[in-house]
Amino acid sequence: MDFFSQSLLVAFDLIFQFDPSIWRVVWISLKISLIAVIISATLAVPLGAFIAINKFIGKQLLQQILNTLMAIPTVVIGLLLYGLLSRQGILGSLGLLYSQWAIILGECLLIFPILVNLTLVAIHSSDSRLVSTLLSLGANKWQLVKCVLRETRFAVMAGLVTGFGRAIGEVGIAMMLGGNIEGHTRTMTTAIALETSKGEFESGLALGILLLTIAFIVNIGLQQLQREAE
Repeated sequence: MDFFSQSLLVAFDLIFQFDPSIWRVVWISLKISLIAVIISATLAVPLGAFIAINKFIGKQLLQQILNTLMAIPTVVIGLLLYGLLSRQGILGSLGLLYSQWAIILGECLLIFPILVNLTLVAIHSSDSRLVSTLLSLGANKWQLVKCVLRETRFAVMAGLVTGFGRAIGEVGIAMMLGGNIEGHTRTMTTAIALETSKGEFESGLALGILLLTIAFIVNIGLQQLQREAE
């Protein structure tokens, strides 16, 4: 049996024996990513809807800025937040660096423009008569946002699933802001990098399998939501 096949068997053994060190990392990753998505969605989805249904000066520029932020490298976000959260930084007194909340903050900044843009796309792809009909019925701005989001809920939820997938697979922010502390800030991606560098290929492979499994489940959910939206 070759090295990879043997490592694969050991990796599955670690998974199905519920090795505590493996599943602790999975739980931390899921928790951090879910919290980041919830916080970002609370702000990004209403903002995306508000931008989509209103016309104002600078709207096109704002959309271009959001599109640019979607492509920003994660290490740049990590670098900027590291400067702000370090002891010499403006927010250093909060003591957030090398904590789960530092990673959550970084992931929020990472997926925020993604969620705003996907909400915009979801609303722009909906029936063009929806907004005009609601306005003719006398809906105010917040009623308009609420009704539009209700009608495009499946497409918006697909955006949230996409944001979660982006967050849980992130490595640069987690490494720079979390410090890869065992049992505290070690996520699946940072653990894979660490275990592989230590020569613990089987543990890294087990985490890689679980990460791919989560990504597969996320994609199934995304496809289902897209079908519902159609």
